[in-house]
Amino acid sequence: MKIAVLSGKGGTGKTLVSVNLAAAAQRSTYIDCDVEEPNGHLFFKPEILQEEEITVKIPRVEDTLCQGCRKCVDFCQFNALAYIKEKLLVFEDVCHSCGGCILLCPEKALTEQEKGIGKVQKGLSDQVRVYTGVLNIGEVSGVPIIKKLLNENKSDKNEPESDQLTFIDCPPGSACSVMESIKDADYCLLVAEPTLFGVHNLNMVHELVKIFNKPCGVVLNKSLEGENPAETFCLEKNIKILSRLPFDHELGRLNSNAEIAVRKSEPYKALFSALLETVTKEVQHETAAYS
Repeated sequence: MKIAVLSGKGGTGKTLVSVNLAAAAQRSTYIDCDVEEPNGHLFFKPEILQEEEITVKIPRVEDTLCQGCRKCVDFCQFNALAYIKEKLLVFEDVCHSCGGCILLCPEKALTEQEKGIGKVQKGLSDQVRVYTGVLNIGEVSGVPIIKKLLNENKSDKNEPESDQLTFIDCPPGSACSVMESIKDADYCLLVAEPTLFGVHNLNMVHELVKIFNKPCGVVLNKSLEGENPAETFCLEKNIKILSRLPFDHELGRLNSNAEIAVRKSEPYKALFSALLETVTKEVQHETAAYS
């Protein structure tokens, strides 16, 4: 059972929600797919059991073989190749590692070389397995690292997939990295703030999960007394509200100190345990509906 936690921007509270749900489940898996700035490990403080460098394949040019036909340049849709002053240049930062240019080259002047873009760490915090992806500074895309994280989780399971609770802490927004994070999820949990800007961000991720035809529900974070534009949006769009997290100084203090609320506070343990039960029932209901 894979539950992806999304938000339209950073700081909305998706890590707060995903970390505490994973801790409330006790025996679970937490995957931090926000590889540009992962922070789930700061809360779990896991014992690192394994670390692996992640590489991608990029083309390397053998200048003595290149005849300047430019077939590879014309083929590349990402403008990662250019032929300038009788020399073929490779722009590594925009290469998508598709390998098409290598297959197309009639002179076999292009070969593959490995380029490191980041790493994946696997650790353990109590009974929670913690997977963290880290993208190297300056790299453009973390999608290969996210793919590795999700594939590693599949290969590491010793129990039937339906018995597993996996929480995917997605990158903020709705870009390619978010799409990669949610494509195999059984359910999407959208975290929203009680502001007009929060409504805009909620609408953005809601449109994304609709494109992927994923069932979803909303957690309203930082809730206060009075009008809540995000709540109004959910009611108008008929989106199920699963929980309301209060704007609370104690919760803010715990979160700012990278403490897991369910391990430090009985009231919040009860709140997130109730949310976990609600989400689990929603996933089971949706799974039954589509089976």
